Amino acid sequence: MNLKQRIPFLRWSVLRMAIGSHNITTTGQIGDGREAAAVRYVLENARAGDIDDVLATIDRFAYEKSLLINVGPEKGALLDAAVRRAAPKLALELGTYCGYGALRIARAAPAAKVYSVELAEANAVNARQIWAHAGVGDRVTCVVGTIGDGGRTMDTLANEHGFTAGAIDFVFLDHDKDAYLPDLQSILDRGWLHEGSIVVADNVKVPGAPKYRSYMREQQGKLWNTTEHKAHVEYQTLVADLVLESEYLGG
Repeated sequence: MNLKQRIPFLRWSVLRMAIGSHNITTTGQIGDGREAAAVRYVLENARAGDIDDVLATIDRFAYEKSLLINVGPEKGALLDAAVRRAAPKLALELGTYCGYGALRIARAAPAAKVYSVELAEANAVNARQIWAHAGVGDRVTCVVGTIGDGGRTMDTLANEHGFTAGAIDFVFLDHDKDAYLPDLQSILDRGWLHEGSIVVADNVKVPGAPKYRSYMREQQGKLWNTTEHKAHVEYQTLVADLVLESEYLGG
């Protein structure tokens, strides 16, 4: 790993991301075209049908071209391990971005059907291209919307994709950090989790999801059994982050 990989602040793509960070909450993208460039890079350089090579190619783009706000390889390994522990048949991701997280879930759980909810249609278009190139487009589905839209997206998941009581085995939270707790509560209110379902939350320290972390601490041993995994922010080793892995105890 070279100096710019260890210390990302030396990279122009990080400065551009900081300048355009306000775009993320409204458009789901940095605003300088890096997400579309990442898709082109994958289609041109990754072997079609090779999920490992597609993931490695996305990582290479994020390290060498422009930083992406994927979960990345370090925290991705924690995600992989949690998925394997859950052994899901049905997995739900909130926050698709370029499709990287859902791709890792699909690789770790080859028998799972994976649904990813994404606010931005442009991200959905990008992710679907990457999933198709990796050969998993038949079992990874992007639903454009948000859990907090008054029930419309949740109704779509229920009515069009068969989400029912106790159906979800695994959830990955990697979207608006302020929405982690209310969105999880909406999922609980629908009764979609079962005892033993696992929820993984990225970026709990940076940018931070303090209300979600406080909730999991308050509910430790009651509704949830949570492990806090220490890691680093995406694609570097300088800034510390936390990934929370929580097993639902039922109730």
